[in-house]
Amino acid sequence: MRVFSSIDELRHTLDALKRQGRTVGLVPTMGYLHAGHMELVTRARAENDLVVVSIFVNPLQFGPAEDLSKYPRDLERDAAMLKQAGVNFLFAPGVEDMYPRPMQTVVDVPDLGRELEGAVRPGHFAGVATVVSKLFNIVQPQIAYFGEKDYQQVVIIKRMVEDLAIPVRVISVPTVRDADGLALSSRNVYLSPEERRAAAIVPQTLDEAERLVADGLTDAKELEAKLTTFLGREPLAKPEVVAVRDASTLEPVGSIEEPVVVALFVRFGSTRLLDNRVVRNNRIAGIIGGRGQPEKGRPGQGQPGKGGTK
Repeated sequence: MRVFSSIDELRHTLDALKRQGRTVGLVPTMGYLHAGHMELVTRARAENDLVVVSIFVNPLQFGPAEDLSKYPRDLERDAAMLKQAGVNFLFAPGVEDMYPRPMQTVVDVPDLGRELEGAVRPGHFAGVATVVSKLFNIVQPQIAYFGEKDYQQVVIIKRMVEDLAIPVRVISVPTVRDADGLALSSRNVYLSPEERRAAAIVPQTLDEAERLVADGLTDAKELEAKLTTFLGREPLAKPEVVAVRDASTLEPVGSIEEPVVVALFVRFGSTRLLDNRVVRNNRIAGIIGGRGQPEKGRPGQGQPGKGGTK
């Protein structure tokens, strides 16, 4: 595995290989890798000749009161994991490499970016879209891979790719979870033992959402209220977002007829955890299926998450 911090050197190397007809897959990360990241790597290796993993803790997506300086970092450990997994190139730039002078250009998807997580982290998704678009321009992969734990991020990136006609296919990969159902996240290391135990309420709440919809609940606001009450059973859980949205557009819904995403953003102490699940009203889906109409779903199936450009 070759390691680069220079944009020009990485581009020069990749350009020569692309001229030979080699395909490139990109896995953008902020490092402190776990099994969820490695699942993205596995998928990328299976579908591309060459795999580039980027590790960059992007300051543009952190607010002034957030954990940029404390974000976990261990580049040596991460590099060893990636080498073992057969990654071809690690791109690990510093801030001075990515942003040699203050950025004047920002890529934003404002309507989608102000919703849900964006409502409690203003500017976060503009930072995400900006750095991802820059990584796409640097690496110019055919395919890029993102985890569905960050569902809103996936939808925003796919919309950005479509709106700007970026020739990258964006693939979303299902969330990898711990034994108790908690989604793997680099931020889980911030949790105290008591908070880690309490955090199991998050996937349990998603289970409860599926149960309620399966039992016939179709009113989205009522489902949000019931899930908020369910989260309240855990005193350490402080919900910041409990939302039921259209699974493809993230728009609010009244009645649960099409697939919806249940999005949670829950604080435990100073740590914010996000998770989600696509929930379907199987009674309605069965009727639609019987009519031979396509069913919308998670990113990668519907609009705008249809897997990026073709």
